[in-house]
Amino acid sequence: MKKLLIAATVLAAATGMASSQTVRMGTEGAYPPYNFIDDATGDVAGFEIDLGNELCARAELECTWVRNDWDTIIPNLVSSNYDTIMAGMNINEERKAVIAFTQPYTPGMPSAYAALSADVDVEGGVVAAQTNTIQSGHVASTGATLLEFPTPDETVAAVRNGEADAVFADKDFLAPIVEESNGELVWVEGYDTVPLGEGIGMGLRQSDTELREKFDAAITEMKQDGSLNQLLVKWFGEDAMVFE
Repeated sequence: MKKLLIAATVLAAATGMASSQTVRMGTEGAYPPYNFIDDATGDVAGFEIDLGNELCARAELECTWVRNDWDTIIPNLVSSNYDTIMAGMNINEERKAVIAFTQPYTPGMPSAYAALSADVDVEGGVVAAQTNTIQSGHVASTGATLLEFPTPDETVAAVRNGEADAVFADKDFLAPIVEESNGELVWVEGYDTVPLGEGIGMGLRQSDTELREKFDAAITEMKQDGSLNQLLVKWFGEDAMVFE
């Protein structure tokens, strides 16, 4: 990992982050409403795509989107396969040891447990979570048996097919799935709102200080003029958590 970080630093220093350079925005494309693939166009869409495009416009940067699987999304940022991560990534100390983050562009969005029954034992049963997420780390710290999957959809499928007793994920990801299940999936009683992490932010290489400052300034501007809250309501509904 140290060699990768050194290589990324050398590359960034050699190329620079001038405003005329195309900034490659890394995302997963599999975590609605944050990011997903538009069936009609085949392009990435979602809250983070709308937000990322607006941030690039305000920072006067030319940006393009790059898809990458979640389980290698940080290593490929460090290896310079793209320049940012916008993929529903919560800020925490473990990740900050490897990459840098902008300020959060969401408030501290809660996580939640969903299951086929509201009285599932989430601390002693089998719980599905996506690999390398703060949710999987949380489950591993409890008495539950952690069942990890590479994609969020697989975690929900594990509950439906009986492999897992419950799924633990961002509540905003699970909410439409629970709502559209017609009662098949329900929130686990007492575990429908679990605060984790410091909020979701954009990840960058630690060497890209200038680029991070440009995006931080654009995020601040959107918070101050209310446009960030408008995007949160657009994608997460009228009851969305917004910035004060």
